[in-house]
Amino acid sequence: MKRIQKIDVKLPELKKKKRVAAYARVSVAKGRTLNSLSQQVSYYNELITNNEDWEFAGVFSDLGISGSSTNRDGFQGMLKACEEDKIDLILTKSISRFGRNTVDLLEIVRHLKDIGVEIHFEKENIKTFSGDGELMLSILASFAQEEARSISNNVKWFVRNKFKED
Repeated sequence: MKRIQKIDVKLPELKKKKRVAAYARVSVAKGRTLNSLSQQVSYYNELITNNEDWEFAGVFSDLGISGSSTNRDGFQGMLKACEEDKIDLILTKSISRFGRNTVDLLEIVRHLKDIGVEIHFEKENIKTFSGDGELMLSILASFAQEEARSISNNVKWFVRNKFKED
């Protein structure tokens, strides 16, 4: 009589690839900025697709729209994809590209963190899942918001003075 022997085989765990997307934005839709957006999109396409641990989840972008508002089509599309559990990690050039309103920015970052989506801000080298990520983000987001306010005031001053000259 033959005996049947059970052999336990431990299969290697398949490592799940991280679903990575990127967000790019330029605030002025002309000349060099069009080229800048194209370069950002190309950079992120290549960066994500060349990493064997990552699965490409898209590059979302907005052209000619201020970061002071979250009402941006590309940005909203990216957030929707996060809500639909299609993205694990978002790469973006800088805090100011992602958003310039400190309150909105922090609310979005916290919400994304709660649903398991991390953001890497490349210029500032901030990763939202790191221990000091939110503190650094709060400080630098405040600077980005103030920079946007300053630019707005400078433009208004220029326009007023231009009208005075005419």
